[in-house]
Amino acid sequence: MTTNRELPEGVAARPQRVPAHPGSASARVSEKMSRARRRDTKPELALRRVLHAHGLRYRVAFPVPGQRRRTIDIAFTRPRVAVFVDGCFWHGCPEHGTSPRSNSEWWRIKLAANHARDLDTNRLLEQQGWLVLRYWEHQEPSAVAAEIERVLSGVRKRQVSSPQR
Repeated sequence: MTTNRELPEGVAARPQRVPAHPGSASARVSEKMSRARRRDTKPELALRRVLHAHGLRYRVAFPVPGQRRRTIDIAFTRPRVAVFVDGCFWHGCPEHGTSPRSNSEWWRIKLAANHARDLDTNRLLEQQGWLVLRYWEHQEPSAVAAEIERVLSGVRKRQVSSPQR
């Protein structure tokens, strides 16, 4: 067991939380960003309400198979349909995405990494037979729900008509 006395001078026993990015206001920004919801966002809840009202049942924050730290926002597990409601800022919406002026290079890399992770998640799910649907947070929940219902209906029809093993 290590005590503080055995550590070199100036080294804390526990590492302190390092701000996520450089800059004078980074501690405030980092704190604010760490409080940003990762699930149950307003657009996601609005879509789930409409889907539920239409009689559809789904799983929320369902783990991506083989990726314990990634989750599917709304998962229809039997037909294997994964629905993601992407935030315009975090996922780089071409219509509403913005690029911060402060620490712009750090944010460019961060947002590019988010995009790459989205593509990788799509690839992993598709390799396992999932159909991936992605929507932007600004899209109308009722229109998105109608499209999801059409897709689910088509997937279920194919599953019924295909021979079972």
